Amino acid sequence: MSVNLPAFQQITDQLKPYHAKLVAVSKIKPPADIQALYNAGQRIFGENYVQELQEKQAVLPADIEWHFIGHLQSNKVKYIAPFVSMIHAVDSFKLLQEINKQAAKHQRVISCLLQVHIAVEETKFGLSEKELEQLLDQYKEQAGSLSNIRIAGLMGMASNTDDLQQVRNEFRHLNELRKSLKACFFPGTDDFKELSTGMSGDYPIALEEGSTMVRIGSMLFGARY
Repeated sequence: MSVNLPAFQQITDQLKPYHAKLVAVSKIKPPADIQALYNAGQRIFGENYVQELQEKQAVLPADIEWHFIGHLQSNKVKYIAPFVSMIHAVDSFKLLQEINKQAAKHQRVISCLLQVHIAVEETKFGLSEKELEQLLDQYKEQAGSLSNIRIAGLMGMASNTDDLQQVRNEFRHLNELRKSLKACFFPGTDDFKELSTGMSGDYPIALEEGSTMVRIGSMLFGARY
């Protein structure tokens, strides 16, 4: 077992002043490690792969709040719709429609975050700002038929760079974008309040720039091989 409980306590203490949530990224880690962190008080766990998530959900405590944080294909939604609490990386209206369809089969409402491309790398997934606005326009037009999803906010990954000011600027920009879109598309509601930014290497900056949810794996579980 390779769970760093002192790091868990440190991160938890750092999150408190910001009222932010910790998503413990447990991909490729065994159920025993997840159980150890659960026993220490953690309840939200993030997984990247559908089959792995299914297998872990079946053998771990029922009150774990599972977040799917990887790139999700529409044809895989049905496998996690019965239990997943939040899907972080929604990058198309088609995927939103499929999540709604599968959630309805189980009489559930699944929270979704829209992934925005904020990094300079071309390899990262995500919507451009123009695509994001187009998606929200479509959602607004068809919201009546999408009652089994809730758009909870935005998710993004900063550039992989040592330039911390660039990372800060990317996080800040995404938070400003979230605020302006909330005012435009979700005024007076509890929706669109979440901002999922920050990982092991940059989460303190993300918190300072408005993150409500940090996704941390290696600090808690050790490096992945």
